[in-house]
Amino acid sequence: MIFNALISSVALAFLTWLLLFRQGEEGTIDLSFMPGVNAGWNSLSTVLLVAGGIAIKGGRRDLHRHLMVGAFASSVLFLIGYVAYHYAHGDTRYEGDYRALYLPILATHVLLSMTVVPMALSAFYFAIKKRFGAHKRVTRILLPVWLYVSVTGVVIWYMLHT
Repeated sequence: MIFNALISSVALAFLTWLLLFRQGEEGTIDLSFMPGVNAGWNSLSTVLLVAGGIAIKGGRRDLHRHLMVGAFASSVLFLIGYVAYHYAHGDTRYEGDYRALYLPILATHVLLSMTVVPMALSAFYFAIKKRFGAHKRVTRILLPVWLYVSVTGVVIWYMLHT
């Protein structure tokens, strides 16, 4: 669990620096396509999470395991793309007409997203150790949070790019 806390803390500190303190450097590399790709990764995560939930309810542990690893991999690829985009381009401002809707969605998305990595790592740890009671307790909280973060990630992209 120390590893989980260390990885989660380093990731959070880096993202805080990236989003709040570092300004993007336009012209270094054009990653303007990445928000759409990242929305795709979030969409794929959503589908895999739902399919994984259905698989475990149906008693298909092997399928569940593969789907959850896929959901985690998709989320990791999203995070890599997100970091690369914001490193190159900096923050994206919302210019739309629905700021009163956008800001609460963004705020809850950001706050809840901070919990996904430590909870997902804990869920994987408990599953690997075959501590399925603890795994189930974590995932009862993790699944709705992870789904919310994945879906609102797509909603935020849509609001920023339409």
